[in-house]
Amino acid sequence: MLRDHKNKFILSITESPSRFQNLEKMPVKELISSINKEDAKVHLAVRKALPMIENLVTCIIERMKKGGRVFYLGAGTSGRLGVLDASELPPTFGVPDNLVIGLIAGGDAALRKAVENAEDNPDRAWEELQSFKINTNDTVIGIAASGTTPYVIGGIQKARANGILTGCITCNPDSMIADAAEYPVEAITGPEFVTGSTRLKAGTAQKMILNMITTTIMIKLGKVKGNKMIHMQLTNKKLVTRGTRMLMEELSLDFDTAQQLLLEKGSVKKALESRQKKLNSK
Repeated sequence: MLRDHKNKFILSITESPSRFQNLEKMPVKELISSINKEDAKVHLAVRKALPMIENLVTCIIERMKKGGRVFYLGAGTSGRLGVLDASELPPTFGVPDNLVIGLIAGGDAALRKAVENAEDNPDRAWEELQSFKINTNDTVIGIAASGTTPYVIGGIQKARANGILTGCITCNPDSMIADAAEYPVEAITGPEFVTGSTRLKAGTAQKMILNMITTTIMIKLGKVKGNKMIHMQLTNKKLVTRGTRMLMEELSLDFDTAQQLLLEKGSVKKALESRQKKLNSK
């Protein structure tokens, strides 16, 4: 819920009634076609938010180069998306698992099952952040489709009051979380296909924005060469093959030689560095 200029509660856009009626009477073809049409609006909403995303990311990169971390705060779908994004970075870019940290109201148990009332505690997020010894090189990003989640807003307010960079990702204009954060990102996706189900368009927009934020950060921190994930962890055969092909392309090696070099050095980056060092010594 949001407030108007007379301080009265008004219905937020993400909670507004669906533009579609009698969903249970629609045939499958019409249901999936209608959802697809609604999803097509998401990238336009995210495009409008690009300047806001740029401002936030630029500030984050400055701090991370000084040793800072990024913390996501969220509840429900928003919290799960933050945890998902954070958990994908170590295998993809070879970074420590404490560089980007996702916190969800209710803790890890809430990743699979709803934890009642967890998101209604405005003090809990700051308590959790303090356990990580959060400091002014860090950034806290609140993720809340509605922009009204007490767990997230409370954490953002406390972080900002303590001199920590704050941002947010929300799908409502003029929300409480946008007011609390220093660098708000608003992707206005409109009413959901199923009224209030923000796991749909709002969730898709949030995921897209999170992808932009962390991928850009990782590139600017040197975790990508050209267009390749040279720091990725070699945790399965697919990734070993991918790394092998990277070395084949970069060093003009045959498959077997490239794979042997990769497995010997443990990463694409180390393999490239070893070959360059060998060339320089000649």
